[in-house]
Amino acid sequence: MESQSPTPRQADKTGSKIHQKIKRGSASAQLHGSLRERIIQLELEPGQNVSRGEIASEYGVSQTPVRDALLKLEEEGLIDTFPQSKTEVSKINVEHALETQFLRLSLELEITRRLSQSGDPALIGPAQSILAQQSAAMTANDLSAFARLDRDFHLSLFDAAGVRDLYAVVQARSGHIDRLRKLNLPDPGKLTSILDCHTRILDAIRAGNAKETENVVREHLSGTLAKINDIRERHRNFF
Repeated sequence: MESQSPTPRQADKTGSKIHQKIKRGSASAQLHGSLRERIIQLELEPGQNVSRGEIASEYGVSQTPVRDALLKLEEEGLIDTFPQSKTEVSKINVEHALETQFLRLSLELEITRRLSQSGDPALIGPAQSILAQQSAAMTANDLSAFARLDRDFHLSLFDAAGVRDLYAVVQARSGHIDRLRKLNLPDPGKLTSILDCHTRILDAIRAGNAKETENVVREHLSGTLAKINDIRERHRNFF
């Protein structure tokens, strides 16, 4: 019988959580994606020990794809390996987050400038649809859906500007800042602030107001890092 994707979780008869087995194909790529998402969602916490053997058993694979997945996560700065000692989830690196923020801001300023000067409001139709879904997720207090839709919103802007592949470049470096966002998202007023900025970005693009678009993008993308001291104070063991 065909096995299933590793990302969802299900309960066994004892009530404990297990990961579903991976599909045929690139086991290391699927495993990398699943482990990365667990790290971003802080299911695997900063500083937590990672055992190759336990991961292999959990996903029903050999240790070879586990090794390959962990090597890629190490390249992304999400795993720290100490030879002959241990492998663990990396602590959140604020300097790395700041560098990624610089890259993302540079790209999104140019993307939104182009869109605001395009004279084609249809380009942001997908983003507008995602924004409506985000609003519904906020009303339902579904933080997981809200975070996923937040990524989709920004990807749709890259796509609209014809540079979709560049989003993958940003995502490959975003592990540290994404964990900061995960910690910041439940804070009072954060969801409302995100929705407000997304709305204003689309309004400015639709109006062809490049300067206002730039101002809102700068405001939006600086939100989490402006709270870094507070986040670090509340989660000292993650840094």
